[in-house]
Amino acid sequence: MKLNKIIYFSVLGAGLSLGAVSCSDYLDTEPITDKAVEFSEVPFKKASDAEDLMNTIYNDLGNEYWQLDYFFNGDAQTDIAYQGGDNPQNAQQSEYRIQSSNTNVSRDWNYIYGRINNCNLVLNYVDKIPDTSLTTQRRNEMKAEAAVMRALYYFHAVQLWGDIPLVTKAVIGVTAENFEEVYAQVYPARKPVNEVYALIISDLEGALANLPASSNKYRASKGAALALLAQVYATKPNPDYAKVVSYTDQLMTQGYSLVGNYDYLFDGTHEGNSESIFEINGNGGSIWWWGTFMFIGNDWKKFNTPSNDLVSSFDSEGDAIRKASTVKFESVGWSDNYWSSANYPFAWKQRETSGNQNVYIFRYADLLLLRAEAKTRLGDYTGAASLVNMVRSRVNLSPISISSANDGINKILWERKLELAFEGQRWFDLKRTGKALEILKNRKDGNGNILSFANNITEQKLLWPIPQTQRDNNSNLTQNPGY
Repeated sequence: MKLNKIIYFSVLGAGLSLGAVSCSDYLDTEPITDKAVEFSEVPFKKASDAEDLMNTIYNDLGNEYWQLDYFFNGDAQTDIAYQGGDNPQNAQQSEYRIQSSNTNVSRDWNYIYGRINNCNLVLNYVDKIPDTSLTTQRRNEMKAEAAVMRALYYFHAVQLWGDIPLVTKAVIGVTAENFEEVYAQVYPARKPVNEVYALIISDLEGALANLPASSNKYRASKGAALALLAQVYATKPNPDYAKVVSYTDQLMTQGYSLVGNYDYLFDGTHEGNSESIFEINGNGGSIWWWGTFMFIGNDWKKFNTPSNDLVSSFDSEGDAIRKASTVKFESVGWSDNYWSSANYPFAWKQRETSGNQNVYIFRYADLLLLRAEAKTRLGDYTGAASLVNMVRSRVNLSPISISSANDGINKILWERKLELAFEGQRWFDLKRTGKALEILKNRKDGNGNILSFANNITEQKLLWPIPQTQRDNNSNLTQNPGY
């Protein structure tokens, strides 16, 4: 083995992938194994090489993290869904008894850091491509898109694990001369959360000037960067709500608007609509959206079973429109402690089982409600209520008023619960607003009894453990408290 040609990326799961990866069997959750990746001295020679890598970055949106794990992580750990399918790794997550050996956790770490590595390759090397057909404008656009995607992955990682390694250079070779230099990149220590957010913000703000127009729904556009910046400033330690308002101000000038009919968002015939800010294009030919089969169908018990609490929330609000678009009841061949076989619910927003499902990463209603949250924190209760009511009026619900900060946050969380169920948001919403323990300790079954595992949730369990496989390979990685 030639040291100067080969580097192992198993430590961070950062192996370069050159095509979309899909998984037809969710129960196959073996962790990614050590893979040696060989590169020549210069990874890219032609403009087409860089374009291929950009396509890989977007094709990877069809991978397991975005097709399955993101929705499970965001919903089945909360009050809106039960685990569903009988996977022991999922049960650990849903019941707040997750272990550092959990293969879902390891898989998501590998996935996120592998895609960060792809972004780093673009950011580090696109300017060094000798092919003069690659214009300066296109190089700048590619770097801007890669920066947004890197920021997106780091944003997910910091919310899941807290302090995490920051890797900004793609190591393509190790020699005796550069070993000390690259050691920290291959075996990095965790960086404080504040440093992670600083990199995310720097990536996003630096990218704004060179991004594609907001009308491009399927790439990291200016609108996507503005949406992510708003989320980041609302979520980071010591949130800056004025920045959230500022970036949503800019977002509101980008031509987005609420779709008049709520079900059009999910019916498969109105994709790339006016409300879409950034969505995964299941019709693009390179992404087979197999994830729909994990949530819909009565051939086996699916994941993310809607909770009794979510269904009763729709009913108590009189929200028949969003309920019909979010939950579908069918007769099945099984039952559980929550639902009978005669009337069993499924998460219904991912419903195109043809393999062409489009899925939102950001949509306008989400950002309107986030803007309302920021205005509430800043004391503008009237302005916050008007934004919430824009979302409510679409589904024929009466307007609300907001009388205090706590009243506003509770009402906005309620609205986000009904508006965004099964879009992977709830877990992060509860953590961001500081309401997670209050709400999750009261998860109930169909009879109104608090679930036996609800008391497992603690402040420490709001972060995942660092995967043990990573710590075995990298002694510089410390573990989160409580694991």
